[in-house]
Amino acid sequence: MALPVAPVPHALPGSGAALIASDTRHEMTTSKPVLSLRGMTKRFGSVVAADHIDLELARGEVLALLGENGAGKTTLMNMLFGQYTADAGSVHVWHEDGAEIILPPGQPQAAIEARIGMVHQHFTLAENLSVIDNILLGTERLLHLNRNRRAARAKLEALMIHSGLEAPLDRKVRDLSVGERQRVEILKALYRDVRILVLDEPTAVLTPQEADTLFASVRSMVENGLSVIFISHKLREVLAFSDRIAVLRHGKKTGEMRTAEADTASIIRMMIGEEHDMPERTPGMPGDTVVRLDSVSVHPERETRGLRDVTLDLRRGEIVGIAGVSGNGQSALAQILSGLLAPDSGRIEVGGESLAALNPRTALAHGIGRIPEDRHHDGIIAALSVAENLVIERLDDADVQRGGFLRRASMAANAEALSEAYDVRGPGIHARSALLSGGNIQKLILARVLETHPSVILANQPTRGLDFRAAAEVSRRLIAARDRGAGIILISEDLDEVLSLADRVLVMHAGELVETDSRERASIGQLMAGHAA
Repeated sequence: MALPVAPVPHALPGSGAALIASDTRHEMTTSKPVLSLRGMTKRFGSVVAADHIDLELARGEVLALLGENGAGKTTLMNMLFGQYTADAGSVHVWHEDGAEIILPPGQPQAAIEARIGMVHQHFTLAENLSVIDNILLGTERLLHLNRNRRAARAKLEALMIHSGLEAPLDRKVRDLSVGERQRVEILKALYRDVRILVLDEPTAVLTPQEADTLFASVRSMVENGLSVIFISHKLREVLAFSDRIAVLRHGKKTGEMRTAEADTASIIRMMIGEEHDMPERTPGMPGDTVVRLDSVSVHPERETRGLRDVTLDLRRGEIVGIAGVSGNGQSALAQILSGLLAPDSGRIEVGGESLAALNPRTALAHGIGRIPEDRHHDGIIAALSVAENLVIERLDDADVQRGGFLRRASMAANAEALSEAYDVRGPGIHARSALLSGGNIQKLILARVLETHPSVILANQPTRGLDFRAAAEVSRRLIAARDRGAGIILISEDLDEVLSLADRVLVMHAGELVETDSRERASIGQLMAGHAA
């Protein structure tokens, strides 16, 4: 299917998907399905992740699939795509000519041949290969890749123009920012000319402008027959982009509604069974400086974009929010504060002590709690249990180990208490952390960091991929930590999150940090794009 040129709706910079005109929403003109999931069931030990779920998708429809973390959304989509083998149920697909096929379970190639594409919430890219090789991987035999590279490049360049999703085709994936990797995932699916496209949190690392462009492009394809299942925790995007909403809770489908008849309150009630509001931001009471960066620079060859003479003061009892497009130096800043990267020049002052650089041990010793951007790679050791990951940064504590031997009973009690307090759901505290959903891994990390009451908290994308209730709980806990006297640096590509939590707002662009007094999305969006507000 050729990708048509998509008209991009008028939107101010930083506006986000809310400004997609509602009259562009495509109303279903046929009830004929292209996809039907029937009785889909999946168990992990004693945990029923998906419990006899039925779902239908029509030609030219955008179906939003919603639910809390661990509700079964990603599990259901992984069964559709053949990455999980269902314990029960069947997947039916109809071709353009009306022919029906039943996909064999646990076979991703069958889903690909049925022209089903899936953009995963977490990246599935080979870091040692180039962007173009990642996109072509699986579409041709390895011996044919070079032969077809010219045609593939032309097709990809057209896709990038039409979708507004740019990616450096010849760069290695390991050298890309998180946002660039997400764009590669989307282009990889579009390259295969899919008829059914699953988008699992596709805008989690996109700017509001990029999200607008993506939705406009996908909407144009929908009007030409593409069918989309869209998973998102951003209700504003769901209301703007989808035609119909289906909600899962605890592995079961709790209901469906037409988007035209839905609002935020009705969606939240169906998702969690009750009313739930985001916490209101109250003014902080800043105290002494706890962290100061003085003219800190990092050469861009060492880290994406690098840093250019960044100066930053963080005080007790305040949240400093840093907004910006992915790949503009936020990663370098976070690594310096985490002790993972030494600056090329400048000084760091923590708790009154001047340092040339931090390392992870000294960062912890100075009371810096770290919520990393990549929770899978940097936040946990996947092979270790939930209980072990919860204490991994305080192995010297007497209640964790004594005489070189771990105190397993104490660790288990700690894990049980924190799992209940932070609602960490999964197969149990002794299971490998790799078995947790992304949202539950994030809650594990929050429990590990916040319960040590650090004096400084680096919160890097703390609510990325979290559902409404979990995101609200993270916000409440960060505000509570600030009110206890912690200084918090909040790095987020979600401008709404920055505006709702931050006492001061700074914008990072091209490795430079600029403070702004504005709370206007358009003004901050201009700074994010590198223009004076």
